[in-house]
Amino acid sequence: MTSSTEAVTREWDGLTIPAAGTYQLDAAHKRVGFVARHMMVSKVRGEFGEATATITVAEDPMRSSVSATIQAASINTSQTDRDAHLRSGDFLDAEKFPTLEFRSTGVKSRDGNEFVLTGELTIKDVTRPVELEVEFEGVGRSPYGQDIFGFSASTEIDREEFGLTWNVALETGGVVVGKKIKIEIEGEAIRQA
Repeated sequence: MTSSTEAVTREWDGLTIPAAGTYQLDAAHKRVGFVARHMMVSKVRGEFGEATATITVAEDPMRSSVSATIQAASINTSQTDRDAHLRSGDFLDAEKFPTLEFRSTGVKSRDGNEFVLTGELTIKDVTRPVELEVEFEGVGRSPYGQDIFGFSASTEIDREEFGLTWNVALETGGVVVGKKIKIEIEGEAIRQA
């Protein structure tokens, strides 16, 4: 935590942003969710209950970085049988590959409070480049004296590119599970140092 005399925010290109430092994703204020098409007619939403992230805010904000780890077994779609199937070898194979990993490789174009965070996502034993559209939500100090900032991020991946190829063809055409998965992240980060 910072001392009361140390700057906790700064102005940068018309935005009030956090001071440079290391921040951790607040476990109590985060959602790592996803949306998948089901039976070609509806959407199934779920989330991973256990995820950690370290965000390093650099002096030059465009050189900031993120690393995140998601526990595969923490997947939850509010349907026990489906969750067990998603943890199985047909999908995440959580016993053999207990985590999903993300490491940023750069920050790209920005417009106002919107950025593009490039990085590498690893699911099972496959690593592929991804781009997250990030919206910086604001910065402040909690009632507990913690310096925090909020953000949201999203991207879309083709699950088959990560080896998640299980599916069943439908008699009416199409498949049970769509290939495209939308990832939706909301969170607050707390300054550590």
